[in-house]
Amino acid sequence: MLIFWEQRLVFLATPKAGSTAVEVALESLASVSMQRPAPMKHMSATDYHQVLAPWLAARAGAPFTTVALMREPIGWLRSWYRFRTRDDMEDPDHPMAGKSFDAFAQDYMAPKPPPQADIGSQSAHLCGPDGLPRVDRIFRYEEIDAFMNFLEDRLDCAITLSRVNVPPAADVALQPETEAALKRAMAADFRLYDSLA
Repeated sequence: MLIFWEQRLVFLATPKAGSTAVEVALESLASVSMQRPAPMKHMSATDYHQVLAPWLAARAGAPFTTVALMREPIGWLRSWYRFRTRDDMEDPDHPMAGKSFDAFAQDYMAPKPPPQADIGSQSAHLCGPDGLPRVDRIFRYEEIDAFMNFLEDRLDCAITLSRVNVPPAADVALQPETEAALKRAMAADFRLYDSLA
């Protein structure tokens, strides 16, 4: 999470949606950079509005605009899979050792996912309990240039993103029936993603 005091702007970091690259590029411009621990770096929109937003608005005398990135839902799950498998070569007992993306997707959809697949959802991170977005502006990760243009206008500076925290390439093929099941299981994420202009 990055807080820009003078601009009354807060970047909420959605896990596995380019947040580390944004933080590396903008940390020096931010008034506050919360990168550790993970619950602070990746504070959900609901937690932000319950905990931090009232304090910021009271101290600054005005509410802050919130912005975030959202990744295409299955692409987001693929990124999590690559992230989770990056260390399995060193540890033959790693829970991801030898696990295909299709099997990881099945784990993700399980009623009680195993820890390595218990990663929540982007819609839960960005929306309230009513399913409505709690972020003022959500940009598609796949259209990050629009996000960069917004930030450059708001922060009045040129921004260059570097590629950081990029997991290794992996086979991320899905069986058609698994992909169809994922689209049903991730329906809230797809609705939110499709609503983004």
